Amino acid sequence: MMSKKDRRRTGKYGFRMTSQLLQTQIREAGESRGFAVSRLLTHWADIVGEDTARISVPVKVGYVKGGMGATLTILTKGANAVMLQQELPKIQERVNACYGYAAISRIRITQTAATGFSEGAIKFDPRSSKPPAKISEKKSVRLRKDVAGVEDGGLRSALEALGENVLSRAKR
Repeated sequence: MMSKKDRRRTGKYGFRMTSQLLQTQIREAGESRGFAVSRLLTHWADIVGEDTARISVPVKVGYVKGGMGATLTILTKGANAVMLQQELPKIQERVNACYGYAAISRIRITQTAATGFSEGAIKFDPRSSKPPAKISEKKSVRLRKDVAGVEDGGLRSALEALGENVLSRAKR
């Protein structure tokens, strides 16, 4: 017979929420990489902002023995490291706000290749971007007329796609 406390924890029909079942494993996996606050991993875009999250991923939080503060290691593509370097004070402030105290005293940027061995291994864009706005039928007809003279079908369709993308983002 289940106690009243066990019934409350497991729900009306004896089932547990998935988050309860996985909570220990998620916490242990995060702590093995130094993430005492798993929210830093799961809500990275909310903490540092969409633009910064698009070019970076938190990799590790390292604590030194007897030292004050921890080191946050962030992974980025080589070309974005300079831009990320300028954002470090803002990132440190926001991450420490997530922890609730000045837990991170240093941030280290690690660069990876944009292609090659790391291709597809790390997804830097945490959220898919919005689909481009549709262009008007009048602009679409004009665009198809402009690229109609291109003989190569692949090139013509690529030019149409490029034109739609440019025209959908153009200021009205």
